[in-house]
This record gives sequence, C-alpha cells and structure tokens, in this order.
Amino acid sequence: MSDNEKKHDPDTKQQKIKAVSRMKEIMTNYYIEAKSAREQGRKVAWITSGGPVEPLIAMDVIPVYPENHGAMIGASKMGGQLCEKAEEMGYSRDLCSYARADIADAVYKQGPIGGLPEPDMLVCCNNICGTVLKWYETAARYFDVPLFILDTPFVHREFSQEAQNYVLSQIHEYVGFLEDCCGRKMDYVRMEEVGRFSVEGTRLWQEVLDTCAHKPAPMTAFDAFFHLALIVTLRGTQETVDYYKQLLDELKERIRRKIAMVPNEKYRLLWDNLPVWYRTRWLSDKFASHGAALVADTYTSAWSGMVPDMQGRSFLEAMAETYTKVYINISIDMMFDIVAGMIKKYDVDGVVMHSNRSCKPYSLGQYDLRRMIMDRLGVPTLIIEADMVDERSFSESQINTRIDAFMETLKA
Repeated sequence: MSDNEKKHDPDTKQQKIKAVSRMKEIMTNYYIEAKSAREQGRKVAWITSGGPVEPLIAMDVIPVYPENHGAMIGASKMGGQLCEKAEEMGYSRDLCSYARADIADAVYKQGPIGGLPEPDMLVCCNNICGTVLKWYETAARYFDVPLFILDTPFVHREFSQEAQNYVLSQIHEYVGFLEDCCGRKMDYVRMEEVGRFSVEGTRLWQEVLDTCAHKPAPMTAFDAFFHLALIVTLRGTQETVDYYKQLLDELKERIRRKIAMVPNEKYRLLWDNLPVWYRTRWLSDKFASHGAALVADTYTSAWSGMVPDMQGRSFLEAMAETYTKVYINISIDMMFDIVAGMIKKYDVDGVVMHSNRSCKPYSLGQYDLRRMIMDRLGVPTLIIEADMVDERSFSESQINTRIDAFMETLKA
C-alpha cells in the first residue's frame, strides 16, 4: 500500500472504529444461530428489508434477509458470477441483482456463507419495490413454504385514515399467519416489549448518524453502510440497543478527541441510493483523496425514519404508518423535503447519486430530484451509474473521471 493510500485508508489504526469487531461477532453468532435453528426447534422466516420484523422477534422466529445476504455477496465480490448463474437459469439481467444473486445461491450454494438457512415461511412487504413480490413467490415455490404479502399503498403527500385502516388490517392478518405457522398465539406483552426495543434502537441509530453533523465527521456513510446491519436484521432486540449505545459512546469520544474518518476533511457530501457494495473501499478512498467525506446518505437514514409515533397507540397500530411511509414508498416531493433537511442538518456541499441499474424505485426519480436540489438549493449534484451487486455494471475509468470533474467544480 502506498503512502497516499495509507493516508486515506479508513482502517488505519487511528481511524478504525473499535465497535466493528463487536458487530462482526454479533453477525457471526446470528448466522450460526439461524443455520442451526432447526436443531434448536426454532423457525426461520425470510423477510424483505423493509418488512415488519418485530412480530417475528416477538414470536421467537429468526428473521433472515435475502437482501442483506445479497449485499454480503456484493461485498465479497461474488455478485457477477452468481448473477450469471441466475441468467443461465433464465432470469433477465435487467432484474434486481439482489434477487438474481440470492436465487442462484439458493440453488448452487456458492455465496460467502454457503447459502442461507432454508425458510419455514416467507414475509414480503412491497413498501420497497415490486420485484420482491415475484422474487418471494419464486422462493415460496422452490422451498414449498407459506408466503405472507403485506401490501402498502404509495404515499403521495399524506397518510390517510383509509390507508391506516387498510395496512393495520393486514398487520393483524400477518400476526394470524405467524400464529398458524408457529402453532401458538402471539404474546402481546412480549410484542410491546419488542416494540419498545425497536423504538429505542431506531432512535439510537439516528443519534449515531447525527454524529456526522460534527465537523470533522467521526465516521462516514461508508461506515454507516456497515453498522446498519443490526437495525435492519435484529431491530427490536436488547442486543441492538446495547450495540448502538456502545457505538454512539465511541463516536462521541472520537468527536471529543477530534478523530476524523477523513483527516483532511474539506468537503461534505450526501450519498443517495444503495451502496456499490463491491467498491465501497475504492469509492471511500477516492473521495477521501479529494478531502471529501460522505457525511450522510438516504439509504441508512431510511431506517432512522422508522420510529413510530405511538400517540397512545399500540405498537402494532403504529406499525401501519411506520412501514408504509418508508423512504422509497413516498413521492419525489416528499423525498426532496427529506433530502433538503439532510443537506441543511449535515451542512452538505454536494450530493452524489448512485443511478443503480438494479433498484428501479430508488433510481427512476433521481434526475427529477437532482434538478430540484440544484434549482431550489443550488447544491451541485453528481450522478454515477453502477449496480449495487453486479460488478459487471461498474466502469472504474468512467466513474473515476466523473468524480474528479465533480470535485473540481466544488473546489472552484
């Protein structure tokens, strides 16, 4: 490694976040537990990343996320080969690379952990995209297990009472589905306890992200991509709450000691869309070489926005609104309001948008959003084209040139 690379390497001794080792330990134990679930007499549910996990936790069902697994495949640089396997099976390259990689891995078991544990049930919520419906239908047929689909209406400007009633009725059906699959009734006292852990963990996650409002930032969005895992996977558990308390304490200490993730931080950027999992280190180093820190992102902050407004309601009642109003299930105008608030909060100099070949709901409105950000806020915005998992859709030379040119406009 050259001296210049060491200078910008986020894993050097001074810059490394110590909680990383604890995160790895938790996630390793989680996958071991999931893979040995049947030996322990427990059930496994595959669930979409934006799906309501808390009822699973309350029923002592182990939640497994194929999308998280897809991210792991991407980070392990196995995405291209597994996507090719799926294409050989007849799946189009235009389909989501999370879906292609996971479908292929379910058959061939060639991913980084040798395949996910087989599900006893599937839970699919379409608040993130429509692809998950067909993906989970395919999995239900392949594994011959029951599938529950939670349908959330798109939110244009407000969440109506009719929408609340519609989603809440489905959540009660969801609980009934779990009771049938597990052969026992829901413990609603336990459900409320899980709800409290979920609320606390989500608020702590927002506090973790908010440390990046400090100058210089004690971590970047590239770190947040990694530390996001628990709020997605084990939201609603004491373990998640304890972990984010540990991480938050460490970040506050870094602020006190003036330890920055990008030591020569000059520019502060916001990232939009999913990470390019197989090139997070390269992108981190590339921006850091310009003195730029990605201090916020719309992806990891989507989960911090999932704190339900209880207002005297039970957690199940509050879930109906929370899980419908996720970031990519809302209008461009509502997205702009969120992004504008983040630009102000984190004092952002520019926005970097990942035009993600795989994630159509996240990417299709980006050019409109880009125009709104530039016209209304005067904030420079860069669009780079890639894919979250399939490295065949990444052009290093093209993206390198675009980033260099964009950074020059910020320096001018």
